[in-house]
Formats: sequence, structure tokens, C-alpha cells
Amino acid sequence: MTLDDIRADFALLDDWEDRYRYVIELGRALPAFPEALRTDANKVRGCASQVWLATKRAGSGAKGSADDTLEMQGMSDAHIVQGLIALLFIIYKGKPLDEILKIDAEGIFASLGLKDHLTPQRSNGLASMVKRIRADAAEMLAA
Repeated sequence: MTLDDIRADFALLDDWEDRYRYVIELGRALPAFPEALRTDANKVRGCASQVWLATKRAGSGAKGSADDTLEMQGMSDAHIVQGLIALLFIIYKGKPLDEILKIDAEGIFASLGLKDHLTPQRSNGLASMVKRIRADAAEMLAA
């Protein structure tokens, strides 16, 4: 699934209840998150619900190469947040690490209308998840 698929699907859905259900379904489609990764190091701070993100470098690791990407796993104990994680993974999947640092994920959420329909706590949590993904990508680039 791509961001364009998400945009097209959102355009077909008439109301926000349907869009929320759609986001929740995206979250349900994420692979199971291994219990071993539910560590303090993988926990995302700043989220009202419990969120874990685990990342590792994928591809050749050659800086600037198209396959120098971030492999991500994540989960939340809140269904809507699990869906937001799925959306973030769709936004960042397959993107080189240096490009991840440039992507305006919050702007993408705003263009989908999601930013206006999230509670302040969810918006803060989203910002924390984006910050974490960017920090992980920056750390891997610096290594």
C-alpha cells in the first residue's frame, strides 16, 4: 500500500467515522510485534497510550544509496494509534535514510485531514513518533 492508495481511499470515504475505522484496519494489518521488542529503549515517550517502535538499518548501509533504508516495527495498545503507526510506516517505507529526515509526515497527515481530527494528546503522540523515527534515521546516518 502506498500513500497515494491512502489518499484515494480517504477520498472515497464520506465521513470521519469511516476514515477512523479505515485507519484502525490499517493498524490491525501490521505484523505482530514481538514481545522481546517491548523494551524501555523501544518505548516512545510523549504518547498518552503505550507505543513501541523498533528500527534497524536495512539495505547496503552505503550512505546516500537508495537501499539505505529504515526497517520498522511498531505497536500500540490503542487501536487508532496503531493505525497512525501503520500510516507512518507507509509514509517512510523504502525511503532512504537521508530522505526520511526531509519528509514532512505531519504535513502529510494534515493534507489527509487527520491532523484536524486528532485529539491534542494524539497529535503530541504523533509528533513524538515522527521525532523518534527521524532521530533513529539520523543516528544511523551518523554511524
